[in-house]
Amino acid sequence: MTIRLDGPGVTIADVVEVARNHEPVALTDAALERMDSARAIVETLADADPTYGVSTGFGALATVTIAPERRADLQAALVRSHAAGMGPPVEPEVVRAMVFLRARTLALGHSGARPIVAEGLLNLINAGIAPVVPEHGSLGASGDLAPLAHAALALIGEGNVEVDGAVIPAAEALAGAGLSALTLADKEGLALTNGTDGILGMLCLACHDAGHLLTQADIAAAMTVEGVLATDRAFAADLTALRPHPGQATSAANLRALLAGSPIVASHRTDDLRVQDAYSIRCTPQVNGAARDTLAFTTTTAETELASAIDNPMVLPDGRVESCGNFHGAPLGFAADFLAIALAEVGAIAERRIDRVLDHTRSHGLPPFLADDPGVDSGMMIGQYTAAAMCAENRRLAGPASVDSLPTSGMQEDHVSMAWGAVRKLRRVVDNLRRILAIELTVSARAVDLRSPLLPAPGTGAALAAMRSTVPGPGPDRFLSPELQAIEDLLASGGLLAAVNEEVDQLA
Repeated sequence: MTIRLDGPGVTIADVVEVARNHEPVALTDAALERMDSARAIVETLADADPTYGVSTGFGALATVTIAPERRADLQAALVRSHAAGMGPPVEPEVVRAMVFLRARTLALGHSGARPIVAEGLLNLINAGIAPVVPEHGSLGASGDLAPLAHAALALIGEGNVEVDGAVIPAAEALAGAGLSALTLADKEGLALTNGTDGILGMLCLACHDAGHLLTQADIAAAMTVEGVLATDRAFAADLTALRPHPGQATSAANLRALLAGSPIVASHRTDDLRVQDAYSIRCTPQVNGAARDTLAFTTTTAETELASAIDNPMVLPDGRVESCGNFHGAPLGFAADFLAIALAEVGAIAERRIDRVLDHTRSHGLPPFLADDPGVDSGMMIGQYTAAAMCAENRRLAGPASVDSLPTSGMQEDHVSMAWGAVRKLRRVVDNLRRILAIELTVSARAVDLRSPLLPAPGTGAALAAMRSTVPGPGPDRFLSPELQAIEDLLASGGLLAAVNEEVDQLA
């Protein structure tokens, strides 16, 4: 399908489709008309009073007036000078999301760029050309200046790009795709660089991934409940309704659906001397649910930004061109930091469940570390070490980036959001959580297998069957890392979730 980019109406799902599935994008007629109207306003400013970014320098140089014959040079110079990033390149999916979202803002018609500029960005996406964007350089105000400048550099035929995994000069890639380099006009260099698009793109991808991971976290927890002969009674609807947080209710409902009809749970419903389960079991809906509520807030923030015009100055329909602070990434930085905290805790409680399954003094009859021949075999012992290492890293990454402003540009830009750093570390938290859950599922699947002849519930049984189609069950020690990677891949692909949803009512 072709995504019709009108400016308004872009969704998180659209960002995922463009970034990961390489969906083509085209501008609507309405977007072209809005951009034409805004451009006409900018072109009336040639002889007007100095206007930031049109007839002046940038940042602390905003007091320098630029002569009309030098204004095209000003825009190209802006892009070249601001493409000052360093470090390894960010992921191509992030670059595609960023380029798409910058075109989205231009299409809203408040930036004053010609339609050909937005079309040029979309041509990069549609031709499979991803500008090489170094990781370090953005402070999240004025937006993602350095990353967006590296993307804009490709539009003018300079810098490097990635095509089919190979890094080549932008001019070569444009020629190979039958595209021409652009000559930027008044304000267009600034319009290409003054946005939160890299931050927003990464936040959208993180929201998408976190939604799937939180459901998969409930699946892993349900399998652990069976593995350690825990009870599902704490997840009862009337109990969770006494504390009506929406995320908690959703997580508890998922656990009930996953454990419904479990012969393992039924086997010890009576004559069990335990009064209640440990917090890491019993409080799963409270922790996973709180993370769901945090994700809901973060998603709303991302969706609001997707409906926003992010630039400076802004071109208004009444002909005004006004400076503003819409480029400041604080809303996105706060949301990213908050979500990183929540997902780190989902990983933390999962790691405690992993440890409980592997400790024979607390696992209610399972062999130490689920080893086939304890002593000769170490079983899943070091899997828990790996989970603990990633859990510890997530705790470090959960420290907020958005409180760490540093002044720049001769104190003109004296408070910045650091939101780029917030979303970069959020991406790592998401990846670590997926791997921690892969370990929990691997451990708990072995535990459930060892409860044979008792069978798991249909819901957890579907998850177990999906895993056993990929990796074998308990046995003597073997090379473990590839199995953990295979389960991580199963989570990332959505295969585990799809298998469970075929067996039970659609999980939330």
